[in-house]
Amino acid sequence: MTKIKVTLCPNCGECPSVEIGDEGVSIGEAQNTVRLSHAEWNDLVTRIRSGELKEV
Repeated sequence: MTKIKVTLCPNCGECPSVEIGDEGVSIGEAQNTVRLSHAEWNDLVTRIRSGELKEV
C-alpha cells in the first residue's frame, strides 16, 4: 500500500495529520495521536458518508 499523509495545514509540519499506511491509520500530532486499524478507519468513513457523523 502506498502511504498517504494529509495535514490540516500544508504550510508546516506541526499541525495534526492523517497518515494511512500498511499498519493502519494515525490521526493527530506528535505524542497526541490515535491509531486506528483499517477496519476502524473504514467504519468511521462509512459513518461519515451515511450522515451518522456530520460537521460540527
